[in-house]
Formats: sequence, C-alpha cells, structure tokens
Amino acid sequence: MIVDGTGQARDMNADVVVIGGGIVGCAAAWYLAKRNVDVVLVEKGDIADEQSSRAWGFVRQQARDPAEMPLMIACNRIWQQLEDELDADIQWVQAGNLALAADEARMQQFRDWLPVAREFNLETRLLSRSEILSLVPKMTGPYIGGMYTPSDGHAEPRLATVAFADAARRKGARILTYHAAEKIETTAGQVSAVVTDRGVVRTPIVINAAGARAMTIARMVGLSLPQLVVRATVAETTPMEPVTGAGVWGPGVSFRQKKDGSFYIAGGAQSDYDITLDSLRYIREFMPNYLKNRRFFRMRVGAPLWHDIARRIPGTEDNKHPFARTVGIEPTPNAGTVLRSLKGLNRLIPATSELRIRRSWAGLIDTTPDAIPVIGPVDAPQGFIFATGFSGHGFAMGPIVGKVLAELIVDGAPSIDLHDLAYSRFAEGRVGKPKSVV
Repeated sequence: MIVDGTGQARDMNADVVVIGGGIVGCAAAWYLAKRNVDVVLVEKGDIADEQSSRAWGFVRQQARDPAEMPLMIACNRIWQQLEDELDADIQWVQAGNLALAADEARMQQFRDWLPVAREFNLETRLLSRSEILSLVPKMTGPYIGGMYTPSDGHAEPRLATVAFADAARRKGARILTYHAAEKIETTAGQVSAVVTDRGVVRTPIVINAAGARAMTIARMVGLSLPQLVVRATVAETTPMEPVTGAGVWGPGVSFRQKKDGSFYIAGGAQSDYDITLDSLRYIREFMPNYLKNRRFFRMRVGAPLWHDIARRIPGTEDNKHPFARTVGIEPTPNAGTVLRSLKGLNRLIPATSELRIRRSWAGLIDTTPDAIPVIGPVDAPQGFIFATGFSGHGFAMGPIVGKVLAELIVDGAPSIDLHDLAYSRFAEGRVGKPKSVV
C-alpha cells in the first residue's frame, strides 16, 4: 500500500522500481518510461537532494579509465542534444575540458593517456603553455602545459537531474519522493517487492541507484558491495566577466565558470573521509589505493560512524528505518578546502583576486576500489540490478547509464558491453588499480 498525495492508501505494482532520485535513477526512469515500461522511482528525500545537485557539473571523456570510455563517449552525444530531448534548460556548455600540469611528471601522465584517446578516436591533444594562454589569456598562473579535449562540456547538475524526473513523469513514470526503501522482498530467489516507509511496491525488478546509500540497499538482499563514501567540498564565487567556457582541472583547484560569471571551485582530488564500519570491512580492498593517494584524504571519526553502528543493531529505530537520519542532511563543507581552492583560483587567474565566496557546500561521492562503477544485474537474487559506485563520475555518466539499463531490461542486453563494470568482478578477482588520470 502506498500513501498518495491525498493521504489515501492504495495498492501499487510496477514493472521496475528504481531506488534513488539522483541523475542515474531519474535517467533510468526516463528511458524506461520512453520504452513504455511501468516504472516507479522511490527517493527517501527530494529529487537531486543529496548527491546530484552537489556535483561539479563536469561532463568529460578526457582522462577516464578505459573501461568507462565507451559509455562516456556515447553519453557525450546524449548531452549535446539533451536540452531538446528533455525540453528543458540545463545550462549545457560544450567548450572542452582542460587539465593543467604543474610539472613534467604530470605532463608525462597526460602523454601516457593519449593512446587511450587514440583508441577511442577522441580528439584530445596536449597543449603547451603558450597554446593554453591563447585559449585562456587570463590564466597566467603556474603551469607548464596541459591536455585539452574540446568536445567535453558542463551543465547545471540540479537542473539536469530535475529535468530527467519531470520528463519521466510526463511519460507516465511515478516519482515517489519522501519514500525511503527499507526492505526488499524476494520470493524463490526473485525480487518481488520494495517495502518503503510509506507502503509496498510489488515488482520483479529493482535498480539500486542509491549512490552513497547503495551499500545499505545491497545488504537488503544479502549482497556485500565494496563501496565507500568520501565527502567533497565545493564553493561558488561572486561573478566576473567571462574567462573561459572550459572546465579546468588545475594544480590545487578545479573550476568551471557558469553562465552568470560565477565560478564553481573545488580542491581537485582533495576529500574528507568519514570512517564507518564499512571502512573496516573493506580495508583490504581499498588500502592499496589509499596508501597511494593518502595525501588527498583527511580522515574523520564522528557522527557517520555512530549512526552506522546504530543501523546495524537489530531492533533499534535506526535499524528499522536506516535512512531516517539521512533525509535533508547538509554534509559539512571543509572551510580549509574552500580557502585553498579560492587561493588556487587566484594563482591560476590573477584577475579573480577580487572575487569572494558566495556559498559553499559538501557532497558525498560513492567510490569503489578500482574507481569505476558497478552497473548491471547480479546472479542472485534475480531482478536486482546495480547502478552505483561512480567514483565522482555519476553526473557525467548518468544519461547513458539510464539508457543502457532500459535496454538491458527491455531488450535483454545493453548496446554497450558492461562486462568490465559487472558486480561479479569483485568475486572473480577482476579488480585492478584505478586508471583514470584526473
């Protein structure tokens, strides 16, 4: 039984239930509805409330793990016509992605990635400092060169995610906000229902697109998902005249300039990590990558750990309602990261020295040991499908992931091979080192 907007209870059935109202879940609902699938999306809060609205907005093919490249190249084509497809303004700008190198070692990393670009016919090229200055004259700060992919772009995360949800609704999808999934029922090894805090939706197929909460959803069907969550800080500056339309990944700061002239700035790879019980459970899987990149992480022990412990104790309210504490939360931004990001922007572009911080926020990023997502069905239970672990790439990849999931469900197979991204890779020992360059 589901409580509708009038407060009345009613039965509900669906061909597919999507758990998660971020861009991946909303895109899946849209593409399924386009294929005349009866789809219900359940979201514990509001659409784009937790992760997707807090993303940086970068849409890049550049410097990705080769396993992601087929999806991202196809997704870039979707982004180019998405405003027409969804009949919505998502502030799409296609002006490239520019990664800067402060030293020769970083330039060598870019050179080493170029064979991947050539393999996938991507127009990425290396640029000298003088070539970059021709492209962005005001960027006179410290760097020796960079890598540029002109077909990359960026968009406004909340606008894009809400546009998918609105389009899905118009096609008949039922979008149930403030419905937290609390249990998944199975019958004879097959998914049979999703139990929310407001009722039950009977269905044979569930897509776990819950992002930072996907581990909890996986445990509902007895699966262990090696995924952890980091907290990234982003800030928005006051506006100035146009500097560049490209997304820039630079030494000490990553940024893009919005259409109103303000900058979204972030600390590149810098993140905060709140320790949870899963930190201990998956320490073996994540330790190699942590040791290699530990300078980028600041460890914290606090409320997330205590809430996680409470969720694991049978009979507690946190155990019965695992997402109750997570609705409407505002992750704490790191003030030091904001200050360092602004200083990094000022160093790269001295003309920004008079800008001030308009606002700052933090967002959660779900990440896997090999920093590539988990997409596709599992062997058991039948009907359970993962779409998570995007490792900071979920916003950019969301549209194509929604599309291939619809193909998987309706056609029986996706148009793009998902073997390298399968959940089974963890049990089969097919987990390598992260291969992305930025």
